[in-house]
Amino acid sequence: MQIIISNSSPTPIYEQIKDEIIAQIRNGDLKENESLPSIRVLAKDIKISIMTIKKAYDELEKDGYITQVQGKGTYIKKQNQELIRENAKLEIEDYLGKVLEIARNYNIDTKEIITLIKILDGSDNE
Repeated sequence: MQIIISNSSPTPIYEQIKDEIIAQIRNGDLKENESLPSIRVLAKDIKISIMTIKKAYDELEKDGYITQVQGKGTYIKKQNQELIRENAKLEIEDYLGKVLEIARNYNIDTKEIITLIKILDGSDNE
């Protein structure tokens, strides 16, 4: 498992670790029941504090991506695809809310935004 951390990113390191692991689960690099490195091993490998790794793992467990079994290790949980899709929709809604706010600030019509999305998606047949 490869984790890339950016020291110049405004995102906290534990969150970068969490996001990297989630991305690897979503793209299939990490699969159900696959074990993750122990907190100590991962901390040593990427030269990050044990407490930072623990926080990332705790967040991943809280969000339902992994399970930590005392004395046995940390494993990828079976992912609820419907829940993952719902979380993606929430994230999209958040971004679209920001897009609409910017559009309102510059008097850009919603139809123009929809057209732009279609163009970016490649689904505009004009």
